[in-house]
Amino acid sequence: MRNKVVVAGHACLDITPIFPGGIQASEIGDILKPGKLVTMNGVDIHTGGAVSNTGLAMKLLGADVTLAAKVGDDDFGGIILDSYRKYDADKGVIVDRHGKTSYSVVIAAPGIDRVFLHDPGCNDTFSIEDIKKIDFTDTALFHFGYPPIMKRMYENEGRELVEVMKYVKHQHIATSLDMASVDENSAAGEADWLSILTNVLPYVDFFVPSIEETCWMLDRDRYRQWKQRAGNKDISLYIDADNDIKPIADECLKLGAKVVMLKCGAPGIYYRTGNRTQIQGLSEDLGSRLDGWTDREGFEKSYLPDRVLSGTGAGDTPIAAFLAAVMKGYPFDMCINLAAAEGASCITEYDALSGLKNLGDLQNRIEAGWAKQ
Repeated sequence: MRNKVVVAGHACLDITPIFPGGIQASEIGDILKPGKLVTMNGVDIHTGGAVSNTGLAMKLLGADVTLAAKVGDDDFGGIILDSYRKYDADKGVIVDRHGKTSYSVVIAAPGIDRVFLHDPGCNDTFSIEDIKKIDFTDTALFHFGYPPIMKRMYENEGRELVEVMKYVKHQHIATSLDMASVDENSAAGEADWLSILTNVLPYVDFFVPSIEETCWMLDRDRYRQWKQRAGNKDISLYIDADNDIKPIADECLKLGAKVVMLKCGAPGIYYRTGNRTQIQGLSEDLGSRLDGWTDREGFEKSYLPDRVLSGTGAGDTPIAAFLAAVMKGYPFDMCINLAAAEGASCITEYDALSGLKNLGDLQNRIEAGWAKQ
């Protein structure tokens, strides 16, 4: 029986300086001013990126996971490898002797959205040739994360990304794809993302990005309207499920995705699934029945977190819970419930994994009446 999962794509080291209590700001300029000394309260250093956050989370949730990423032969790469070894999850990691390890400095100051200082490192050279080195024996599910910050994946209208997903799909393995936000002024921002999604989504079963990045890629005019409506505030608080989010999800299905799960920040998760034929094909590739998955649509509100320390991993761990639940054969509704619940658990800690709760505990809390936003 095929029951293994491969999680591939972007991996980096996240360095998060911890701000002391009492600091509040309305914008980053209130804190980071030239010549100003800001006294910190330690630093949180953890592996980051989709491979670390989603992959390790799935492993902790009981899935049989192989991690596939690329790091440099340097100190940061050593830290990532050491961390993966603790979970017996380093065997699929490629060490690039000529590359440098990716890192992010995460500025998570109280009162403002996070700011990332990011170096993509050797993620930019990750390619189909790296994927072909993976042993896919007994693999039922392949998840790929963060192509917008991996140069080879967005060049040439996503040709390399398409080759990756096509290569896996042709082995009758279910596929999952997560995206990342794009800096409009970067090389990735100049890429033709509508063409990229048009080319790749026919090979994607589970499409699990955020609503903002998806709208930006598919409908730039609509995205600008959202930005104007929200001003400097969180877009997710100013969009409507039926009028704003549904058309984007419908377009994703039209382009070929079979199950769409759009993360909508604090409000929750919007979901939309394909028709009977599409879900039957996905079921065959997964090797499990997906009863009750056809033509589903709705909005799952977020659960109230016990506290909020950081948004690190808040988009990745819901994916991990959702996919882990799928692999364990949970009903569709509970898969979505668990995704939202894991997101509420994740943000109670500074890193992506410390707040993780197992699926059974989450299910018990949900069934006991966990309040929603």
